[in-house]
Amino acid sequence: MKQPHSAHIWKQSLALLALILAALACTIKPASSIPENTTQTSRLTPAPKKTAVSGSDGLVEIPLKIGKAGRGPYYEIFFTDPFSPRASLTEGGVDTPMQEAINDARISIDVAIYSISLYSIEQALLQAHKRGVKVRMVMESDNMTDAVPLALISAGIPVVGDLREGLMHNKFMIIDQTDVWTGSMNFTTSGVYEDNNNVIRLTSPRVVKDYLREFEEMYKNNYFGPDIVAETPYQSITINNSRLEVYFSPDDRVARRIAALLRGAKDSINVMAYSFTANDFGDVLRQKAQDGLTVTGVMDESQIESNTGTEYDSFKQLGLQIYPDGNPGLMHHKVFIIDREIVITGSYNFTASAERNNDENVLIFFDKQIAAFYMEEFQRVYNKAKK
Repeated sequence: MKQPHSAHIWKQSLALLALILAALACTIKPASSIPENTTQTSRLTPAPKKTAVSGSDGLVEIPLKIGKAGRGPYYEIFFTDPFSPRASLTEGGVDTPMQEAINDARISIDVAIYSISLYSIEQALLQAHKRGVKVRMVMESDNMTDAVPLALISAGIPVVGDLREGLMHNKFMIIDQTDVWTGSMNFTTSGVYEDNNNVIRLTSPRVVKDYLREFEEMYKNNYFGPDIVAETPYQSITINNSRLEVYFSPDDRVARRIAALLRGAKDSINVMAYSFTANDFGDVLRQKAQDGLTVTGVMDESQIESNTGTEYDSFKQLGLQIYPDGNPGLMHHKVFIIDREIVITGSYNFTASAERNNDENVLIFFDKQIAAFYMEEFQRVYNKAKK
């Protein structure tokens, strides 16, 4: 029996609609597969659109009471300013945007930190926990008995220590599995207001996956130091036509990569080093200086005086323009700037311990805008050095 004409048309319409929906399903990508060249700035700190950071074309200034900050297409970069007359007030520094980001969290916060004492971050984490955000922390066991970790543990926030001789020396935080905060700065009052430090916020989905994998290794599997396996999902990423490399130590043989980049320098190497005892890096800097490249730097004075095997002595003997810092606090950066185009930064001091024993992370930016911003910080620190 034939169907009525109207029913036949209705079935044809449904079939056509199904075909259209199937086609759309094939073209729409899930959030996890967003291409890295797609800019994601919705979570980045609002900033005046037309206020450019001096000397760093393309970066937009982020207002800070204490410190300097700029925003690019997928990142924010923050520098502390221990020389500011306002630093003694211990408010309005880099911890302010970090606290705001924690306050905006709705799903999860994962923290891997060597040391934490900031009241602002403590309160933000406690409030996040109270409103139902899943807060987890991994940290250096030796610092777990400090006041803030104990307060977090008492509130029911799980805190996992490394329980080993090497250091859990990372300083990173993942918020809502959408952005990563990392750099050289511990979450301490001295780290923000007394020491020279840098912090980077990244909104790349692939970078987030890299850091989340590292966090899970420590938090869930209890893999620390040499126990860790090399499982960085996206070690080299292209974002907005520039390359970013992500490394974790001891997993990824970071020293080999850094040394190769230093050997490839053609014009200049600028270094800001808290601790510098790695002979292989020192050898490259000495050779490059002898080859006629510009090699300049600043090292933390307290580490120069206390480190066994510091590279500073041989730098001084050769007459390199590498000097002790002029900050009463710590010059805590771990930064190389190569040819004003490549920036190496993170928690990784230039030591054998960072390469073999500690849990560390390193970012390598191949980006002239980022390099220009770091060069401004280098010049500020270098101008205060004891020449």
